[in-house]
Formats: sequence, structure tokens, C-alpha cells
Amino acid sequence: MKLFLDCEFNGFGGSLISLALVDENGKAFYEALHCRTPVSWVKQYVMPRLNKIPISLDEFQKRLAKFLMNYNEIHVIADWPEDISLLLNVLIIRPGYHLPIPPLTLELWKLPAIGAFTESELPHNALYDAISLSINYYEWERGVQEGI
Repeated sequence: MKLFLDCEFNGFGGSLISLALVDENGKAFYEALHCRTPVSWVKQYVMPRLNKIPISLDEFQKRLAKFLMNYNEIHVIADWPEDISLLLNVLIIRPGYHLPIPPLTLELWKLPAIGAFTESELPHNALYDAISLSINYYEWERGVQEGI
């Protein structure tokens, strides 16, 4: 199953704030973590758009594992390397242990510069950005198949 990933984080290299995964059928995982000291840009543009009550890392990981176990295998598609890094880091429970998940592959995909682009309905909200990524990916894929 393809899962489209987007994350919001506290500045480049900063901690994870929210993570969204949207599958091929539109089923979604979206959760947020506490961010006690957001950098000014994040405070202005990300925090007001979370639309989610933050939860603990432990609860976040439990909910993520439950969501991922709905699939026999998963292929995560992201358009930014740090999103992949943040997902992989949140899978780690403690040294030597990770969440139980099905087989996982990763794809870093960037929309080609040509063609239309569907903007996120709520930029800097991981859920809306992941939905936008999925729409753009499938529109691009359809164009490739049709030879456009």
C-alpha cells in the first residue's frame, strides 16, 4: 500500500511536531506531539494550523503502530528527506527496538517542474500537505501512463 508522508518539525533539523500518512484510499493517520519552544517561524505558521491536540510520544507511537499494522506491506512516499528521517526516528522505541510494522520501502519523490500542481488546502499542516502530495503524485502518474 502506498502511504504519502508529510511532517512538520521545529525548524530544519528540529524535533517532530506532527506527522501524517495518507493511503491510496484516503485513510489517514495524523497526530501531533508537544512543541514547548517552537522557533518563531513555526510558532507563526505551523502551530496555529495543527488542528490537533498534541499527545505523548508513547501514545503517538502506539497509534502509529496500530495504523501501520492495517497493511501487509507499505511503500512510503515523501517529497522531503527530513520527513523520511523523522518517520524512521519515531519508529524507534528505545535502543535496539522499533515499532512492530509490516515490510517498509521508501521513495523520495519530487513533482517534476512541468505540469499543474495542486496546492495544499492548509499549507504547513501535515495532513493537508500529505493529501496534496498524494493528489499530485497520482495526477503525475496518470500523465505518465497517458504519455502526457
